[in-house]
Amino acid sequence: MPRQYPIEKIRNIGIIAHIDAGKTTVSERVLFYTGVSHKIGEVHTGDTVMDWMEQERERGITITSAATTAFWIPTYHNHDKKFEHRINLIDTPGHIDFTVEVKRSLRVLDGAVVVFDGVAGVEPQSETNWRYADEFHVPRICFINKLDRMGASFQKSFQSILDRLTPNAIPAQLPIGSEADFKGVVDLLVHKAYGFEGEHGENIVEIPIPDGMKAEVEKARHAFIEKIAETDDALMTAYLDGKELTIDELRKALRAAVIANKIVPVFTGSALKNKGVQFVLDAVIEYLPAPTDLPPVKGTDPKTGAEMERHASDSEPFTGLAFKIATDPFVGNLAFFRNYAGVVKKGTYIYNSTKGQQERIGRIVLMHANQREDVEEIYAGEIAAIVGLKNTTTADTICDPNAPIVLESTTFPEPVIGVRIEPKTKADQEKMGIALHRLADEDPTFKVAGDPETGETIISGMGELHLEVLVDRMKREFNVEANIGRPQVAYKETIAGEAEAEGKYIKQSGGRGQYGHVWIRVKPLERGAGFVFVNEIKGGIIPQEFIGPTEKGVKEALDKGILAGYPVVDVEATLYDGSFHEVDSSEAAFKIAGSLAFQEAAKRAKPVILEPIMKVQVIVPENFMGEVTGNVNSKRGRIESIGDRPGLKVIDAKIPLSEMFGYATELRSMSQGRGSFTMEFDHYEPAPQNVAQLIIEGKKR
Repeated sequence: MPRQYPIEKIRNIGIIAHIDAGKTTVSERVLFYTGVSHKIGEVHTGDTVMDWMEQERERGITITSAATTAFWIPTYHNHDKKFEHRINLIDTPGHIDFTVEVKRSLRVLDGAVVVFDGVAGVEPQSETNWRYADEFHVPRICFINKLDRMGASFQKSFQSILDRLTPNAIPAQLPIGSEADFKGVVDLLVHKAYGFEGEHGENIVEIPIPDGMKAEVEKARHAFIEKIAETDDALMTAYLDGKELTIDELRKALRAAVIANKIVPVFTGSALKNKGVQFVLDAVIEYLPAPTDLPPVKGTDPKTGAEMERHASDSEPFTGLAFKIATDPFVGNLAFFRNYAGVVKKGTYIYNSTKGQQERIGRIVLMHANQREDVEEIYAGEIAAIVGLKNTTTADTICDPNAPIVLESTTFPEPVIGVRIEPKTKADQEKMGIALHRLADEDPTFKVAGDPETGETIISGMGELHLEVLVDRMKREFNVEANIGRPQVAYKETIAGEAEAEGKYIKQSGGRGQYGHVWIRVKPLERGAGFVFVNEIKGGIIPQEFIGPTEKGVKEALDKGILAGYPVVDVEATLYDGSFHEVDSSEAAFKIAGSLAFQEAAKRAKPVILEPIMKVQVIVPENFMGEVTGNVNSKRGRIESIGDRPGLKVIDAKIPLSEMFGYATELRSMSQGRGSFTMEFDHYEPAPQNVAQLIIEGKKR
């Protein structure tokens, strides 16, 4: 089947935002206006297309990122088919526990629409998502939503974007009225005002710019044009010479500036009241990049390690990245992938260069939330899913077997909270293992481990909600009933000083003995640096073949900490001396010697316990503020700032995770049920001595 849409007319975009800013509501309007769905689904009535999981509809939040395809002709081309574009859209979750979904989606998307609540402006998760978009250099446009709500303010929300996210933001529209009087928008580029009529706001009508706004519009338009002109030398010269710049010139320059991340245009409206979403779609087509507008994707040759690149073209060898694995009850394993180059057909073989294995493609499907559409082939620049890949997991590169390449992988945050889990009945035991394995394949931030001392299974994730949803999915999708223990904090250990120690493993008995002898020096690294092994052996005092096993022994010792058995992180271990025996030395002996030396050195190097610190934002009515701040202080919290919203106080604080269990109930009782909070992992830091002592005793008991 030939390509229906040229690659220049494809847009791969994500909708990202803090929880409750209205992403799914925006997505539902997009599907309605583009003709994908004929009825608008609403989050509050539980009938949205994009939130299709039962858990999402019950909780009214997005848990998994849903992909779909829509088609759009910009409104000012007025239904001329030759201007139709294809939009591959991913609606991502806003809750911090499912942040992995945002990160892995942004890894493969070309552009993003960032949605903000017109009352709250920038919220904590908006910042995290913005950081991810910066990390992957994703061009974006902003949409300030919910302008019809009490207390909504375009100006305040826009100011919070400037202050907390980027100085490159600039309004492309101004709202006409706000709260209950929100009527429409003024487009600053074309200098016209528009209202939205019809049952679902589908009819866009030009209206006069209100007299009271004319001066404000002039000023804002002047700033907008100046900002665009600044990014293009030829336009700047013409602008300074007093020439009138045409709309087409400005559009072209704005597009280049958005793709280069020099400008972030800000649009506005109310998705729930069906105002403004069509202009966001226009902006997606007009300003966000097609796959060909971006630099070629870079990777390495798996054999030589040399850098390679692939251009977004059908004629290049097939190169794709599996960014998400999902279990579908009807077809089994689905591997969502982004095709960066080349064409891939069903029934052919592909090569997983990350794992070094060949796989056969059973079926290729385009996803429309949880509906599937079979296709024969997928072209460069498209997003689809493959059915039947056995060994491919998140962040694996899949490519043409004759032209292997490995694309850069994605790093995911480590889990911060764990619970013990056990099957309810003997029959559940085997099924539980399979279910946990499947869920861990899907989600890189969900880990399953056994406790060697008690033989229990421990599952860890990004938060209580994350684990709760996974256990619920186990019950519904895999029919496994399980008992859950109390949540536990994922503590870590590290060292605060430097030390060295000797590790000797010598056994002489009849026949061949064992001999391993090493000296190891340890020193702390900065937070998040992980583990580094340095080999300083000179002149062959330890033969090369025993260096690897020594490192392995040190790594094994890292898993079982010195103080309370938690994993040791952010440490450098240097092997600098030792000796060997011509006959008795073996890999096993050096592995044990390495482990002993590291444990001894770490004991002498002032070991400390690290605890996860969370970034917490609490929103409460003013009259409860005293009690809530007092409570934060009692939880060893540090209040970083206190802000205002109409009638509310916003408290930003850093609080240890161990103090936050059951906080939702506490906050409800302190604020008569009117307070709310959000929490996300921020960093690890050493626990105070008295707390560390309790952690050690708790673990040792």
